[in-house]
Amino acid sequence: MEVPDSCQKRIELLAPARNRECGIEAIKHGADAVYIGAARFGARAAAGNSVEDIAELARFAHLYYARVYVTVNTILKDSELADTEALIWDLYRAGVDAILVQDMAILRMNLPSIALHASTQMDIRSVEKVRFLADCGFSRVVLARELSLDEIRNIHEACPGVELECFVHGALCVSYSGQCYASECCFGRSANRGECAQFCRLPFDLLDADGKVVVRGKHLLSLKDMCRIDSLEEMLDAGVVSFKIEGRLKEAGYVKNVTAAYSRRLDEIIARRSAANVESAPFVRISSGNVSYTFHPDVSKSFNRGFTDYFLHGRTNGIWSFDTPKSIGAPVGRVGHSGQGWLTVKGTAEFHNGDGLCYFDADGNLHGFRVNRVENGRIFLFDGGQESADIPENTPLYRNLDYEFDRTLSKESAYRRIPVSIVFRDCEGGFQVLMSDGDGNSVSVQTDFEHQTARNSQTANIRAQLSKLGGTVFAASEVSVQMSADWFVPSSLLSELRRMAVDALISKRDECRPCPERRPAMPDVQYPSERLSYLGNVMNAGARSFYHDHGVPEVADAYEKQHVKGADIMFCRHCIRFAMGWCVRNGGTPSPYREPYSLRSSDGRQFTLHFGCPHCIMTLKPE
Repeated sequence: MEVPDSCQKRIELLAPARNRECGIEAIKHGADAVYIGAARFGARAAAGNSVEDIAELARFAHLYYARVYVTVNTILKDSELADTEALIWDLYRAGVDAILVQDMAILRMNLPSIALHASTQMDIRSVEKVRFLADCGFSRVVLARELSLDEIRNIHEACPGVELECFVHGALCVSYSGQCYASECCFGRSANRGECAQFCRLPFDLLDADGKVVVRGKHLLSLKDMCRIDSLEEMLDAGVVSFKIEGRLKEAGYVKNVTAAYSRRLDEIIARRSAANVESAPFVRISSGNVSYTFHPDVSKSFNRGFTDYFLHGRTNGIWSFDTPKSIGAPVGRVGHSGQGWLTVKGTAEFHNGDGLCYFDADGNLHGFRVNRVENGRIFLFDGGQESADIPENTPLYRNLDYEFDRTLSKESAYRRIPVSIVFRDCEGGFQVLMSDGDGNSVSVQTDFEHQTARNSQTANIRAQLSKLGGTVFAASEVSVQMSADWFVPSSLLSELRRMAVDALISKRDECRPCPERRPAMPDVQYPSERLSYLGNVMNAGARSFYHDHGVPEVADAYEKQHVKGADIMFCRHCIRFAMGWCVRNGGTPSPYREPYSLRSSDGRQFTLHFGCPHCIMTLKPE
């Protein structure tokens, strides 16, 4: 029994695109959609792109029924509203499938018929917030990274008509997205305007109420990177439809590898469930095409600070790291013997000239080397100095640069083709080719040619010539020859028919391409609160008017517009008290130090920590 199309849940792997080239590589390596920043108004100011480049990316993506989403997800000044509206129209004309939004002033604009996605910068973590955004016209919401499977499932069950997008891989913000004002407070660079200075990646001292240093010079707010590749099926069953990889500042090699790894895992899940029981396997990818790789994807070989699934399975140990904001890569064994400028490794990993290796010393500081050469079981290092001789035996060793792996990724590393079936037949006065894809599209082309009896069988040549689709997005899965007699068919005619069929099918696919729809806004929608503090991120008159009209009489200015004295500047589900083992609510022991605790940065500034235990939220306030 087959599952009807109407019962299938269309899912997507959503990859980041720093630029057009990264976006194209993401599609080639199995992404169903990519998200990219325009020249302005995106939450990664350093990752902007021209409308022309985005249009080119959209044309390439749409060949595979993949989609392109653009981030227009900063909060806006009044002086920027007209330019933002013009940009959205330009993006619509460029073929963009949806825009990601934070500032509700955009809903006051004269918008084209383009789908709206609510950015994670909106701090979306409740049923009430999701329902409100859906009623305002958002077809999709990007949930907060901190939500557990149960919380995601509850939102899906309460709002089944809203697409849920969740992050599955990449760097983690320690604060709820959209609720971090540390960069603005300390450096005048707003995270809500795409200019985050990464305050959370700095080292801090942890002080108790008496000024005693509890921890010195550690990265107490720097989280490990997210990796949920082993939890995709659970997330599917919880209601997630879009699996998002973080990394709009990452290079193409990172995007290739991580996208390929997650794409293959999703395909494995869908295939296994389909084979086991069709009725329990209603998932289908939104894009088309089979991908083949020249490498074996491995997420541990791309930039990472160590991995965590974060709060997906609740509050667990190992969520964070005091160690480093730098990449540590994959474990490759333990140090054996070492001397000046060389070492040996206990383990099975193979090493190559140019590899990058690193380890943590007894104080938790990261040290790194480059491999000069590998000879007779010894790894000789470029530094040639004394430090390698001082590494204790059995120290865990990591590889944060796999030279051969990166070299493979620097070349063409994936091929994506849409399978087509081809039928060749004779017709009155000539010959005809029918070409069909797996998405329900079919075209027929024909040409006049006098029927002449062939001296030799033409079948093999017909199949060979019509299968030559290497320069296109198609690959022939089947070529059927159906002729009433063995007519002579020159190769030049077959080439022309093949070209005509390819062009016709590309046009037909574009004509029939499924597009995301704009959700209609409901009248008289009430915001789930009558007051918005600076946490509402309202920076312009359009957003203020929007909230007034949706039942919020009291709307404060955004922190970026007016710094609020004594305000909390970070809101974190991550908790230093828990990480230190002092959370008695979660099996810890009472702290031997007196509260309140504070963090002190290297420039001497201090920030008080407050623990809202009933809601498991830690906040920071500048002193």
